Amino acid sequence: MTNRPRSVEVTEGNERAPQRAFFRSMELTDRDIHQPWVGVASSWNQATPCNITLDRQARAVSDGVRKAGGTPREFVTIAVSDGIAMGHEGMKASLISREVIADSIELMMRAHCYDALVGVAGCDKSLPGALMAMARLNLASVFIYGGTILPGKFQGRDVTIVDVYEGVGAHAAGKMTDRELYELECGACPSAGSCGGQFTANTMACVAEALGMALPGSGSPPAVETARDEFCRQAGQAVMHLLEKNIRPRDIITRQALENAAAIGAATGGSTNIFLHLPAIAYEAGLKFTLDDIDRISRRTPTIADLKPGGRYVALDVYHAGGIPVILKVLLDNNLIHGDCMTVTGKTMRENLKDVTLPAGQDVVVPVEKAISPHGGLRVLRGNLAPEGGVIKITGVKKLRHRGPARCFDSEQEAMKAVQSFHIGKGDVVVIRYEGPRGGPGMREMLAVTAAIVGQGLGYDTCLITDGRFSGGTRGLCIGHVGPEAQAGGPIALLRDGDMITVDAGKGTIHVELSDEELAARRRQWKPREPLYKHGAMAKYARMVGPACDGAVTQ
Repeated sequence: MTNRPRSVEVTEGNERAPQRAFFRSMELTDRDIHQPWVGVASSWNQATPCNITLDRQARAVSDGVRKAGGTPREFVTIAVSDGIAMGHEGMKASLISREVIADSIELMMRAHCYDALVGVAGCDKSLPGALMAMARLNLASVFIYGGTILPGKFQGRDVTIVDVYEGVGAHAAGKMTDRELYELECGACPSAGSCGGQFTANTMACVAEALGMALPGSGSPPAVETARDEFCRQAGQAVMHLLEKNIRPRDIITRQALENAAAIGAATGGSTNIFLHLPAIAYEAGLKFTLDDIDRISRRTPTIADLKPGGRYVALDVYHAGGIPVILKVLLDNNLIHGDCMTVTGKTMRENLKDVTLPAGQDVVVPVEKAISPHGGLRVLRGNLAPEGGVIKITGVKKLRHRGPARCFDSEQEAMKAVQSFHIGKGDVVVIRYEGPRGGPGMREMLAVTAAIVGQGLGYDTCLITDGRFSGGTRGLCIGHVGPEAQAGGPIALLRDGDMITVDAGKGTIHVELSDEELAARRRQWKPREPLYKHGAMAKYARMVGPACDGAVTQ
């Protein structure tokens, strides 16, 4: 009989007759009751296009589980739309939702004694949240991504939602008419699916395959593509195979697998959010994986995928070029990832990629000898302004050095007002603080601010520094995750307007031109702000969350 590590607790013996009565009320048969139970957790909802197809995909997973001799039980967790939450209080809920997603999946699995798990996720935090739950539970698990959106069209070119955010800034600067902005708004998001560039969702889809937790190629088809349903059925069958072979997430999520995940993030110009999510997944697997580990791997990994926001192409183009396995095969052939890592196929990464080739006649994914950049797009910066580090995505950034006066804002809203009223000028260093994990709370993304600055034509004439974070769609000289955060008394809390700040992303340095004595004097005068939330989920998170450099996990 296939391994049943948990479900026997609720299905076997005379004392479990009440539980079996509940099961029969849901039309389960004796066979259903006495075979392995598989939780099928999806982040389906109608709040966001990223998740709206996941009910269909979860049903396909269930079909695969049944065909392989298991009993699927579908349930849903929450998912916050980063795009809809952007630019207002709602964004505080985004990173917090990652913890709630992981916790809720864990609770459902433990409460109902399911033997295995398939996680189906779409929007940004639902991907790492599901992977964290899998690592924490350490039951046979397979991850499946809900799929990308199709690219939008505007004036004959492909566009993504980031173009709309930047269009708002261009419109405010008089560079786009009302009609043009409306046409862009109407054409940018033509289907269901997650945001189309190499933003956080598509970066984490690549990460899931590189970790070995997703079936090869399953992260590439768009949400509306029927091929995705077949991958879902295969995921349901695969988890039953893992259950039989007793292959668990911690057999797959090893230090080498995490290095593979960092490599694909670097090679694709992926989101800086992996600086949060990889350490968090590692933590749940009982491992330590740091900002410096990601930085080290990025420095040795060339950029081989030409993807937005720093490049030209979107996730659909990767699918047409052969999908995520093509990127992994180029990295494997050049000894840039570990090929001996176990995966959810029950085979190694090298075995999975044995027959994959890089297609000719396309330049979405290129060979290493034609790399877009000799290094990856992810970088850690350190200095007296960020002793615990700050992070930046340098893919497509034309200017890696900047020196200018600080313009300090104690919230995203304050900074946005200054941008919208054209009070930010060339050379300024925009500092947005008290937006860290504790201080926000929730470490908001600053895409609305950065996109408005880019839309005004100042994207490469300013620098932005924050203890919050950035969307995977952000571009320009933008440093996030600065730690210690302001609420913890970090140097970013001590800055004043006019302080000169020097950033060198090439060298990995970030400094404020103040002596140690001056910083110490300011620190003696500094007091933490009163928490913005006294009760509820926000307050609970602020009390429990750790620093960004450790993945902003709750403990």
